[in-house]
Amino acid sequence: MPYRLGVDVGGTFTDLILVDEKSGAIHTAKVPSTPADSSIG
Repeated sequence: MPYRLGVDVGGTFTDLILVDEKSGAIHTAKVPSTPADSSIG
């Protein structure tokens, strides 16, 4: 199952996209960023 993952860490939100290269299915998520410590999420 080949997947492609993209992550954009911004100052307010972190955006994620996951693409299943076999089926073409696309999943996205948007979560709040924590600029003081990006390891939190």
